[in-house]
Amino acid sequence: MISTTFTELFGVDHPIVCGGMTGVGTAELISAVADAGALGFLTALTQPTPEALAREIARCREMTDRPFGVNLTILPTLKPVPYAEYRAAIIESGIRVVETAGSNPAEHVAAFKAAGVKVIHKAVAVRHAVKAQTLGVDAVSIDGFECAGHPGEEDIPGLVLIPAAVRRLDIPVVASGGFATGSGLAAALALGACAVNMGTRFVASAEAPVHQNVKDQIVANDERATQLVFREFGNTGRVARNAISEEIVARSRRPGAVFEDVAELASGVRGRTRVLEQGHMDDGLWWAGQAQGLIESVATCDEIVSGIVADAEKIIGRLADLRG
Repeated sequence: MISTTFTELFGVDHPIVCGGMTGVGTAELISAVADAGALGFLTALTQPTPEALAREIARCREMTDRPFGVNLTILPTLKPVPYAEYRAAIIESGIRVVETAGSNPAEHVAAFKAAGVKVIHKAVAVRHAVKAQTLGVDAVSIDGFECAGHPGEEDIPGLVLIPAAVRRLDIPVVASGGFATGSGLAAALALGACAVNMGTRFVASAEAPVHQNVKDQIVANDERATQLVFREFGNTGRVARNAISEEIVARSRRPGAVFEDVAELASGVRGRTRVLEQGHMDDGLWWAGQAQGLIESVATCDEIVSGIVADAEKIIGRLADLRG
């Protein structure tokens, strides 16, 4: 077993996190992650209302007696999100740890901390991580350029970003972006992190609530099978490469292009319905990181977590032997 400040602070067995993933972070997956001894986060905004989130938290509690948390991502949306109501649902449901992401979480951090809730904030730049620390968060998850989702606009890979964040912070750092193996966990610990966050690896799990075609595609894909979209609009995202992502990139590069030119292709509802639910792999945008190139099979969450920890322990032991 690998014990770190992260496992001690959050009361889990292993220094592995399954962060919030829209359309994926539901009770089926997160309860399995928790049972495996890692820390998983239900995704608040996957649920259509704060009341539905409260029900999902209760459902997850029926499926596991191990610790889990909730992700609350704060982003500009076309339809206003009642963030205060989602926050209240989290607190009133007795959740003890929250992952925040997106815009400045100051208002939410203050409310969560007042209620005795620990907060992990996900950042894509060292300066944002430092700011989060001043707000009183308990840990920072730092997202390298390899990650799925929104890696920011500065393109700093984890090998530089992780130790740069560790050097500036006094709180635990979770390494995120490109992690899917025991060697990755060992490397993150060597860089000064105290845990790793994995998304794509857990999508390719038996318990992930997505179509089997999605899981099989992740296994079949290599490290080149992602694409950066929305860069021209200052909102870069890393997604799985497919016909839709290629068309989005083509339209975005036209002179005078605006987001409305790709909006119907980029629809989150389209991606969740046509890809994640129905398995039509070229009919919507779906998130995946470069870690696809490291994933060789679909496995249970328990197999994923225990295998990664066992491999990391072997690597750490082998490195220790080199001192002899």
